[in-house]
Amino acid sequence: MSLAFGISKTGDRSRRGKLITPHGEVETPVFMPVGTAATVKAIPQDLLEQLGVQILLGNTYHLYLRPGTEQIRKLGGLHRFMSWPRAILTDSGGFQVFSLSDLRKVTEEGVTFRSHLDGSSHFLSPETAMEAQIGLGADIIMAFDECTEFPAEPKRLRDSMEMTLRWAERSKRYFGEHKSEVPWARVYPDYYDDVCVCVRDRESSKNAVPKSENDDLCLPEKAQALFGIVQGGMDLALRKESAERTIEIGFDGYAIGGLSVGEPRAQTREIVESTIEHLPKDKPRYLMGVGTPEEIVEYANLGIDMMDCVLPTRAARHGLLFTSEGKISIKQAKYAGDESPLDPNCSCQVCRRYSRAYLRHLYASNEVLSQVLNTIHNLTHYLDTMRRVRHSI
Repeated sequence: MSLAFGISKTGDRSRRGKLITPHGEVETPVFMPVGTAATVKAIPQDLLEQLGVQILLGNTYHLYLRPGTEQIRKLGGLHRFMSWPRAILTDSGGFQVFSLSDLRKVTEEGVTFRSHLDGSSHFLSPETAMEAQIGLGADIIMAFDECTEFPAEPKRLRDSMEMTLRWAERSKRYFGEHKSEVPWARVYPDYYDDVCVCVRDRESSKNAVPKSENDDLCLPEKAQALFGIVQGGMDLALRKESAERTIEIGFDGYAIGGLSVGEPRAQTREIVESTIEHLPKDKPRYLMGVGTPEEIVEYANLGIDMMDCVLPTRAARHGLLFTSEGKISIKQAKYAGDESPLDPNCSCQVCRRYSRAYLRHLYASNEVLSQVLNTIHNLTHYLDTMRRVRHSI
């Protein structure tokens, strides 16, 4: 095992635990901010640390195109490249390729697609997706899958699920043969000196994890973890079959993919709730690409351990802010003279210092600071929401 996972508390269906990765400890359930191109837009890494971010998500598709995964590998891996010492998860690129429906061709071997940047042709397969993610060096990487569109006919759902399973086997096979090629401790050994320490040895190491309820968990070897992805569209029976057969292949954790692709929210919940029943209780469960603050609470209470979404950062750039009193569109003229804090119940640095009137002025003036402050607040809201969930469990 290249990561350790332990449950310390359980609720009705919810669970609180810890993931121990080669680059630190992650409390679960966790929300992972999305750092598409080796950056969470508008927020520097030291501020992310201050906000309490323990794990980031990087997008293989975007990094593959620019600056190139080989370039990042030569520079010591994604942690070194972006100066982020904590955990990282990378997706396989499958969802981004799925979104390029007019620019891609899917075959058994993989996906040929055209770059959205310059139209150049590229090819991703289970093997090349693994090669790219090994080169990036994230702590957790994802098997290459096909994200099925919504709606889809039964035959299309079956064929897509079967191919995702075949691709999962190929992903695992390539990963097993090449996982030693991860750039950790090879290019910059001094940078990774003490990232793998047993919890029991915390007193003797400056980099040991804090005292936790999971004292029997040890930081794993310096190796990546590979997660499998459950597909099957909106078909409950296919989801069950996909989960069971993905588990047979054997992965370090399991993700529920193929959601947030246009289906009704009620159907998303139905699929998640049903699929969780078929996932191992002793492995982390990752719900990909979801959701609003209310949704992440709902899914954490169903037993999901990990979630990610671009919504808090994307919404911030468009002036949509999440507060304890509901959503606020700061672009509206009614806030021009409002001297009150954005959220009186939020203790983030934005709410402590700035008024709604000032935030509205920054947005109306198209100031870069507007994106920075809005993103700080939205990320704080999401992270605090998940902290409250963990506390309640």
